[in-house]
Amino acid sequence: MTQISRHPTSYPTRYQQIAAQLEEELRSRYRGGDYLPSEQQLADHYQVNRHTLRRAVDQLVERGWLQRRHGVGILVLMRPYDYPLHAKTRFTQNLLEQGNHPTSECLLAVLRPCNGHIASALGCEEGQQAIHLRTLRRVNGVPMSVIDHYLPDLDWWPALQQFRQGSLHEFIEQHIHQPLSRRQTRISARQAQAKERQLLELAADAPLLCVRTLNVCSGSDRLAEYSVSLARADMLELTMEH
Repeated sequence: MTQISRHPTSYPTRYQQIAAQLEEELRSRYRGGDYLPSEQQLADHYQVNRHTLRRAVDQLVERGWLQRRHGVGILVLMRPYDYPLHAKTRFTQNLLEQGNHPTSECLLAVLRPCNGHIASALGCEEGQQAIHLRTLRRVNGVPMSVIDHYLPDLDWWPALQQFRQGSLHEFIEQHIHQPLSRRQTRISARQAQAKERQLLELAADAPLLCVRTLNVCSGSDRLAEYSVSLARADMLELTMEH
């Protein structure tokens, strides 16, 4: 008589159950950049000891939902934001429509000579002066990208010296009366350097998306801006629209 081997059903452990419940709460109640209550408060909430709670949190850290910050707490990581790439892409408006709070601040505004790489992108001679702005973008308070903007039209400099925060393209449209359109985008990836890691609050081995963009004055082929954006790859999912 043939015996059928029966294996016991595998049930989730208590910490796995807590991890599943906490993941559902992360989806419904939290946004990227929020901090969870303390481990003791979470343990009390789920009616488990701190060891069990800590194992549940560790599981979500491994899955990329949470990050432990020594001396600060448990940070909720954001899921990648969808960012479509097309001629009329607007960073701020796109993220607002997704229910987020994007901000942008100007870190640098100077006139400087173009080196070979910048001059080639702008189609000007090496050493020719251009406007250089650097902006830092945050979403829900978490740094997302740092962008170097190079603009060849020095007539724009008096107005751009007043730019402090918000959308640079909206500022140009409002104060210089010139809307811009995207003409070309190149995307690559690399590891972040030390200053970039500090600015974007990245781990040592975290990858960056490098997005190089050429923008023209809308309705013409006049080159208006070359930008180099270094964005956290864990926060951004680029969508190519055709």
